[in-house]
Amino acid sequence: MKALLRLAVVLLGFMAASAFAQFDQTHKAWDDLLKKHVKYTQNGNASRVDYAGFAKDRAALKAVLDSDSAVPKAEFDKWPKPAQQAFLINAYNAFTVELILTKYPDLKSIRDLGSFVSKPWSKKFFTLFGQETNLDNIEHDMLRKGGVYDDPRVHVAVVCASIGCPMLRNEAFTAANLEASLEDAMKRFLSDRTRNRLNPQTKKLEISKIFDWYGKDFEKGHKGFTSVKATMAKYADQLADAPADRALVRDQKADVTFLDYDWSLNDAK
Repeated sequence: MKALLRLAVVLLGFMAASAFAQFDQTHKAWDDLLKKHVKYTQNGNASRVDYAGFAKDRAALKAVLDSDSAVPKAEFDKWPKPAQQAFLINAYNAFTVELILTKYPDLKSIRDLGSFVSKPWSKKFFTLFGQETNLDNIEHDMLRKGGVYDDPRVHVAVVCASIGCPMLRNEAFTAANLEASLEDAMKRFLSDRTRNRLNPQTKKLEISKIFDWYGKDFEKGHKGFTSVKATMAKYADQLADAPADRALVRDQKADVTFLDYDWSLNDAK
């Protein structure tokens, strides 16, 4: 009986490994497109996207999207959580590029794709896990769902094709690089003084509206994040230059204000 149980465990492990291996966990095809069409700016702390280049490579992008759409939910559920998280982040970003291309170059902002009654993120235009869905579903119902991944750094990983949003990285997220990439993304975003900084004159933190919209995600203690001010304290070296200013941020003594969000398309042209 014990031998049969051991055999059953081995077989289940083999089946899980097989399911994990069916999808390219290196996300190479998406990685290749990102390396080709994403250009870093602001000393590597922001990026612009060559949408015209993506348009020329639309067939390659479609292949990436088709591959994502073909993953069955039953297979996805067997993957380790880092692989799941990387997949969902990459899918979100790839489908965002595709959404822009549906009207490019005749738009100035992703918000041009919405209407008075619906936002572009609620528009159902692709299939995932066998169901027609939208970007909101990936971000809010999957990546931000309580008790699943619980990582507020997702807000610097999924991007909204705008200058105000965190940079689209020029490499794919993978299970292997997930932790390092999320932490690097936080540091890069908070290092861009056009979007996050301590004002040396007013001694106030002037930070992205993202931390206003999703501030509660940074208050739950997940990954060590307990508040917006505590988050800024962790990255004081990115937000200020002078030792005294960094100490002010690190000691959580700087008041917080939120900057206006730039919804202009993050186009490289």
